[in-house]
Amino acid sequence: MKITSFNPLIVTNNAEGIIRLYEELGFESRHNITVQSGGKDITNVRMKDGNGFYVDVSQVDGMQHDLTLIRMNVDDFDEAYKFLLDRGFRNSKPDDQTVDTRTNKSAMMISPSGFAFDLCQHIK
Repeated sequence: MKITSFNPLIVTNNAEGIIRLYEELGFESRHNITVQSGGKDITNVRMKDGNGFYVDVSQVDGMQHDLTLIRMNVDDFDEAYKFLLDRGFRNSKPDDQTVDTRTNKSAMMISPSGFAFDLCQHIK
């Protein structure tokens, strides 16, 4: 398994305000994409600053509070998923469901101590 990127991901119902804050910190929007997951539209915005740091912001309507994850993109989702399971992580969705779109496969994986990865493989 190869990690292809590793950065913070903020899931919120107020992406506009968070994006504005990061723009004030020197980040610029690189691209955005809207996907459907669980019957909801999720808009993901990838931002980068002049030093090469990234932060992703996901607009998810209905979130009661912001959630900060570590986004870990990998080249082999199944291998990384098993790696994390073998170390006590669990999928946040029932029945080990994953989010499968035309552009990626992902799952929120929660560690035994409570921190979480958004495990993701981009589909080319």
